[in-house]
Amino acid sequence: MKITAIKQQLKLQNRYSIYVDEKYSFSLSEGALLDQKIYSGQEVSAAELEAFKDTSKLDKAYGLTLAYVARRLRSEWELRDYFRRKEVDEDAGEQILERLRGFDYVSDLNFARSWVDNRRAIKSVSRRRLTQELHQKHVPDDVVRQVLEADETTDIDTLRQLVEKKRRQTRYQDPMKLMQYLARQGYKYDDIKQALAADPE
Repeated sequence: MKITAIKQQLKLQNRYSIYVDEKYSFSLSEGALLDQKIYSGQEVSAAELEAFKDTSKLDKAYGLTLAYVARRLRSEWELRDYFRRKEVDEDAGEQILERLRGFDYVSDLNFARSWVDNRRAIKSVSRRRLTQELHQKHVPDDVVRQVLEADETTDIDTLRQLVEKKRRQTRYQDPMKLMQYLARQGYKYDDIKQALAADPE
């Protein structure tokens, strides 16, 4: 068997289609193509072709995973769940995780810090809610504690902001409705009372 053509893909220009005996066989990213030292006219055995195809699957999964983490940092559990949904086999998943760790793309600590920072920037959110959200992402308890202990924003701070915002809405002019809303957001009863007592309405 012979590699008869290597063609750049139109839709994914960083990937190349490799043809064996004039027929499409597999594709690789530019980096993987260079790593594998594949060239047009190269003779390949059946075993070599199978190895190239395995590399192609891993390379494609790695590229998709890079795009997935580029949108935002992910917890390790989210990445494993992503592999499961994309039907990436366990060995390939572990290889991808190891490569991503080398670039600090897989770190529950970095993920948790980023999550808290982003949530703080978007809205007033309680520590209890942040804890619940991080646990939903299967971030270990010790990491959650470490990140929240380093977070200087207190529930009283965010409560005051939230009370001031909600007081402008007609439905929350009723103190009981406002208290119930704040409780649903994960704030403690005593903190809610303190924030409402300090609010001039």
